[in-house]
Amino acid sequence: MKLFTAPPLSQFARPRTETAPAPRAALLPETPSNLRIVPIARLAQGGRWRVEAMRALSEPCLLWFTRGQGRITMGGETRGYGPHNAVFIPAGVMHGFEVGPQTHGQAIFFGRDSDVTLPETPQHLRIREAGPQAELSGIIEAVQRELDSTRPGADRAARHHLGLLGVWLERQIAPATADAPRPSAAKRLVARYSALLERDFRSGHGVSDFAAELGVTSTHLTRSCRETCGRAAHDLLQDRKMFEARRLLADTRVPVKQIADALGFASPAYFTRAFHAKTGKTPTQFRRAG
Repeated sequence: MKLFTAPPLSQFARPRTETAPAPRAALLPETPSNLRIVPIARLAQGGRWRVEAMRALSEPCLLWFTRGQGRITMGGETRGYGPHNAVFIPAGVMHGFEVGPQTHGQAIFFGRDSDVTLPETPQHLRIREAGPQAELSGIIEAVQRELDSTRPGADRAARHHLGLLGVWLERQIAPATADAPRPSAAKRLVARYSALLERDFRSGHGVSDFAAELGVTSTHLTRSCRETCGRAAHDLLQDRKMFEARRLLADTRVPVKQIADALGFASPAYFTRAFHAKTGKTPTQFRRAG
């Protein structure tokens, strides 16, 4: 199943100009931001776009898949996931993943102010041995038990268990990193593009602008994106902008005109065309349906 297909964003983008600060509406943080554990299947409530569309979070997240399979794109690279896969996503890393009816597991959100020692880079760990599988599941259950508890010190106990989760990650990453091949030039380029895109997707710049900043041609950038994640560079850009648009339409009352301006569109009409091409609805229709 192919995800995230849509017309090129360049036909809707604002011509390159000096980048103005984005309105505060575009920078609204996700809520809540506290430590929490959510069943992975529940993440798609309110629309599959909430997990499938490319976006980044302002807090670290660990996905622990216990059943089901699909694809996950993280930092510009698409890989398959299956049972007993642990995927760690640092704050600010673009990602999106499939959630099917048979997908089960937990998503651990560490909160924006977490002081747990965690990896600085994305990690996709395939946990094949029963011991580490049981250990991770036990830690997650212990964290959840303390979060649900009203006993004295429950919050502190949850944080201590979370620290053990950080140690678990460190111990699983060490051997995996030793055996991992060096990323290809294409993977390194697309990872840089993903980070740049997450930083500047509101700027109104097109793929050619991002490619120039990366020191490559747009053709080479698109070829590298197709090689690493099966999608064109403009698809990744459009998907990120459209996730932010849907988030603001669904979760806030920010006017459509202000959203269009915040996301770098030349006019509300261009924004409406792009949004309708992606979702089959106008921004107003999407907001009313929610």
